[in-house]
Amino acid sequence: MRITAIHSAVVPISSPIRNAYIDFSKMTVSVVAVVTDVMREGRPVVGYGFNSNGRYAQQGLLAERFLPRLREADPASLVNEAGDNLDPHRIWATMFANEKPGGHGERSVAIGTVDMAVWDAVAKIAEQPLSRLLADRYHAGQVDDRVFVYAAGGYYYPGKDLTALQDEMRSYLDRGYTVVKMKIGGASLDEDLARIEAVLAVVGAGDRLAVDANGRFDLPTAIAYAKALEPYGLFWYEEAGDPLDYALQAELAEHYAGPMATGENLFSMQDARNLIRHGGMRSDRDWLQFDCALSYGLVEYLRTLDMLRAHGWSARRCIPHGGHQMSLNIAAGLGLGGNESYPDVFQPFGGFADDTPVVDGFVGLPQVPGIGIEAKPRLHAVLRSLHS
Repeated sequence: MRITAIHSAVVPISSPIRNAYIDFSKMTVSVVAVVTDVMREGRPVVGYGFNSNGRYAQQGLLAERFLPRLREADPASLVNEAGDNLDPHRIWATMFANEKPGGHGERSVAIGTVDMAVWDAVAKIAEQPLSRLLADRYHAGQVDDRVFVYAAGGYYYPGKDLTALQDEMRSYLDRGYTVVKMKIGGASLDEDLARIEAVLAVVGAGDRLAVDANGRFDLPTAIAYAKALEPYGLFWYEEAGDPLDYALQAELAEHYAGPMATGENLFSMQDARNLIRHGGMRSDRDWLQFDCALSYGLVEYLRTLDMLRAHGWSARRCIPHGGHQMSLNIAAGLGLGGNESYPDVFQPFGGFADDTPVVDGFVGLPQVPGIGIEAKPRLHAVLRSLHS
């Protein structure tokens, strides 16, 4: 078997929302289709991938470095030893050839986008959901039939008042979510506390609300928020400072006893390891949010999970950022603690299978081959247009 074509394009996911750091008025994503010569029902098997929200499309890197390396490679070097399926690890190594270590930048996003498409194709060729394939290969056959998900929202919108914020959060509860997340740091502390208390009036308890500062705070501000937030007993306090400021994160842990979360903007196993070594994260209560679609893909994520185990962390402390079906399959197949969800924003990329509802804070996985793109018809239509 072989890859016969690789297509890529840029798709807008612009929105008038903002968090504490950026607005999404010009946000884009890269989309990729990996076409193979394996036929199913008279059509070639195609794997699809895209990068997570929050990082712009990586078309320059894809067009200039990573896709040419795959196109120029000996096709036999990209498949497994049996010659009957693609080998994601060999494909990853081909893309990363001639790349220096360190300074990962956003090449990790480009590689992660292709990696998603490759794993989608691998599972489709094997005629398995990716979650099952991963469980069989890496998790002693143990697959979770449902995954905890929380609803991420609570962005700053132009003219959005407390009533509108409450209505948004109430809509998530009505759709089956038990935990919601909102943005902080884009207003004053007093304003954010008023927003938090408005949401708590809807969700009913602090452990049903997470807050996310998107790396906005310096240490004094992070500590001021920590002191104000701690009495609420929140689900977590997320990414208070710059993601690479491990000293800030470690110091903050001395001032906040509740659960904290970070990691969505760390794009390699090495950076994740530095967080574990130097960031003061506590394996009994804190959460890790590494997103495979931004951090070199599942091939690298497997290395990250190995590193976490070596440092005494359970995979159950991982709840990936991104709210997409790739992370959902990883969560189910490798025993993670859950997955983010975007019920209302970043569509059609956010969310899960159209016919699989959220029930009591958990969602099941469609039993279709691959990562489940075809179970989201609007998303499938966007990706299918790459090669049709």
